[in-house]
Amino acid sequence: MKTALIIEDNDNNLELIRFILEKAGYNTRFAMTGLEGVQQALTIPPDFIILDIQLPDINGLEVLKRIRAHPVGAVVPIIAMTSYAMAGDREKLLGEGCTAYIEKPIDPARVVAQIEQALGKER
Repeated sequence: MKTALIIEDNDNNLELIRFILEKAGYNTRFAMTGLEGVQQALTIPPDFIILDIQLPDINGLEVLKRIRAHPVGAVVPIIAMTSYAMAGDREKLLGEGCTAYIEKPIDPARVVAQIEQALGKER
């Protein structure tokens, strides 16, 4: 069973994403700050990461850069899931190393399919 690391500071969003992923058969871990997320991602690498961009300490782009700079984090799929949707943000995040980009609010009926598409449907 694949494990997702969810880096998300909003309790409601975190619980919704956890619920949806666990119902779909994934294990989940979480971090509520960017620094905690980086530490978890590099210490016990997950199968994939769901990354919010607006975090309370360091932003998601910095989290992405720190994870990608480490050999362990160079290959883990990272899916940005954010409401931080300014013009050009999708392209910037994908260009910096995100595997995929999903805008919030998420559609609970579609989000697992979106995640699995980003992961190449590996389970």
